[in-house]
Amino acid sequence: MRKSLKFVLLLGTVGVLMAACGNKASSNVESSAKGTEQSTESVAATEKSTEKETEKAEVSEKKTVEGTVNNTVDLSKYEKGKKVRLWIPVPQSSEYQTVEDVKYEAGNAKAEMNKDDWGNQMLYVEWDENAEPADRVVKLDLQVKREEIVSPELKEDEKAEIPADVKKYLEPSKNLPLNDQVKNKAAEVTEGKTTDLEKARTIYDWVIANMNRDESVKGCGEGDVCALLDTTMSGKCTDINSMFVALCRASGIPAREHFGIRINADDITKNQHCWAEFYLKGTGWVSADPADVLKAVLKNNWTKDQAETKEKQEYYFGNCDAERMILSDGRDLTLNPAQDGEALNDFGYPYAEVDGVKLDNYTPDQFVYTYSFAKKA
Repeated sequence: MRKSLKFVLLLGTVGVLMAACGNKASSNVESSAKGTEQSTESVAATEKSTEKETEKAEVSEKKTVEGTVNNTVDLSKYEKGKKVRLWIPVPQSSEYQTVEDVKYEAGNAKAEMNKDDWGNQMLYVEWDENAEPADRVVKLDLQVKREEIVSPELKEDEKAEIPADVKKYLEPSKNLPLNDQVKNKAAEVTEGKTTDLEKARTIYDWVIANMNRDESVKGCGEGDVCALLDTTMSGKCTDINSMFVALCRASGIPAREHFGIRINADDITKNQHCWAEFYLKGTGWVSADPADVLKAVLKNNWTKDQAETKEKQEYYFGNCDAERMILSDGRDLTLNPAQDGEALNDFGYPYAEVDGVKLDNYTPDQFVYTYSFAKKA
């Protein structure tokens, strides 16, 4: 009887011990599961944090340039008794450009802010025959902030409609005709390409491969596309980017040029620049500047197939640096009020007339003006 009782007690003790071990094991498994769950949550939280930090880093890497632009025009060299009229392009705010505190001084002259049919803003100043020559001085000051354009993901929606306000960038102009010569060249360059994005990139690469910058060209060039196709295929920024724009338009892709000035030095009087954009259905306006690629090639004595050139070539298709300020768009312009001379090829420089005769804005001894830029620290 005692032996039976001892055996029962022994079994009971073993059972209690096993139950305790089982509970402990179960507790360990649950604890481990909770630990794993917490670890997974921690990893997920870390990943989200990393994503946010990456996004912040990407945003912080986008460069901006900010400062004060001063423009002075001096037309005092012309004798009293002449009617003198002046139009100065005035920049406006846009997606990547903020313009504020626009101020001007024009003495007793008639002065007003106007816009033309393209939406370009200008300061118009007029001196009558009684004005003293020394009074024909105008000063324009403004604050500008430019943001670098970082290429978006280029998505094309072939079924999308071209907006009504964009369709005008399919039209020809005097120096960008859509004649057989231009259409045939566009068809040759884009042969085998089916989408607008493929065509635009092919045209961009073709322009870089087949054109060159020529420092002997006056100003920014005239952008006469047919003359370029007939001759040396070389010029400055307006010539090079006009070729890109014309071939895009001939391929059914809206394209345009911005005329402006680089804000990259103290004295920017001679820093005028022209660059391009094309319209991609599904994305919007996309920046392109083959002219700056070819300028870098000439300036640095690069070959077109070396790594530095290719890096520039990739950057300026979709991206755009912040060291530039848009002054105007459009070609064949009629100013407001209308000038006496013929339509302007572009409005990237101040324009003036003396007794109805256009002054050469490329010649300093006839048309004295300066631009300066004070960069904000």
